[in-house]
Amino acid sequence: MKPKHQRLAFIVFALVMLGIATTLILTSFKENIVFFYAPSDIADNPPEPGQFIRVGGFVEQGSVTHGEADHVTFQITDFETVITVNYQGTLPALFREEQGVVAEGVLTDATHFKAERILAKHDENYMPPEVAKTLKKSGHWKDQYPAK
Repeated sequence: MKPKHQRLAFIVFALVMLGIATTLILTSFKENIVFFYAPSDIADNPPEPGQFIRVGGFVEQGSVTHGEADHVTFQITDFETVITVNYQGTLPALFREEQGVVAEGVLTDATHFKAERILAKHDENYMPPEVAKTLKKSGHWKDQYPAK
């Protein structure tokens, strides 16, 4: 093979490898992205079945029920729509009714969510940014909530 053809073959090989690497990186990013939804967002435009997502809002008062073996059921609301969350595990120490919460997991149907992880606010000065944005959008933001 002439040196000119060798260079051309090397360039083609390098471009193919670069394309494969780019595809692998983009696929990895897509699989690791977790989208945030408010209950109203799910009702308006539900995610794909089985897609790992975050759902955030406030824990409705009186909705928390504890079952056997650390099973907990509660409802998250954005004051427009309600999603029932099922969780198996220990809740964060700061998890409370009428507090902001974000649950990570998958939807089992349009109004039920199976959580794998629960994130509660960590102190009185914190509101998850996604929850704050949802509250402002729905008109339920109160001045007593800290602006972050």
